[in-house]
Amino acid sequence: MKMEEINQLSLDDIKLKLEDLAEELGNLLLQHSTHQLDNPLRIRFIRRDIARLKTVIRESELGIRS
Repeated sequence: MKMEEINQLSLDDIKLKLEDLAEELGNLLLQHSTHQLDNPLRIRFIRRDIARLKTVIRESELGIRS
């Protein structure tokens, strides 16, 4: 997910997307621990997306982002 896509979402949509990604990360980590994960790089991409979303949420709380 790119920042252009995130900027188009509302704060509520960002929070929902964050919940979805957190759940997906949990599933990927479970698959990774049982050696059933096909693409281990997907974990890295999900973590980065989560960090981007959390950053946008925090910036909106601080008033940096409108």
